[in-house]
Amino acid sequence: MDITQLILDDHHEQRRLFAILDQIEDADTQSLRVVWGRLAAFLEVHAEAEEQLFYPALLKRGEGAGGKPSAAAETKDAIKDHNEIRDAVAEVEKHRPGSAGWRKAVADANEANGDHMAEEEREGLTDFRRNVPLDLRHELAVQFAAFEARHVTGVRAVDKDPKAYIEANS
Repeated sequence: MDITQLILDDHHEQRRLFAILDQIEDADTQSLRVVWGRLAAFLEVHAEAEEQLFYPALLKRGEGAGGKPSAAAETKDAIKDHNEIRDAVAEVEKHRPGSAGWRKAVADANEANGDHMAEEEREGLTDFRRNVPLDLRHELAVQFAAFEARHVTGVRAVDKDPKAYIEANS
């Protein structure tokens, strides 16, 4: 087991859930509400698991990849992205499921999340695979899977200051 693969698997599931939402009729507000609720909780649990386990290890072991000069640059961008995703998720909650405003807010959340995942896959995950031995990636994967299992119903969304986060975790 490898934490980078677990993160990639989560990314696939996030893309799948956004695609499911796209295929549910606007009038089926109950299905939209519950699928969105699952996705919103999953996005935050995933981000929090990364912030507690993946990014601190990346800061200590990474060297930079995908055009970023350092692990700190990768992490700063990722924490900023997580905040933007949290803000986009909060915007969805302001609208009635199936409404035009709700669909736009979901699309904006999908875009913010998609941009983040693409960057993370090019940068942080690549950097981690290059510089972190498999035994540590396995140990972190176990912790990551356990964190997500413990918090399957969600965690409280809290924005983090990227600079303060890096200082606290370097």
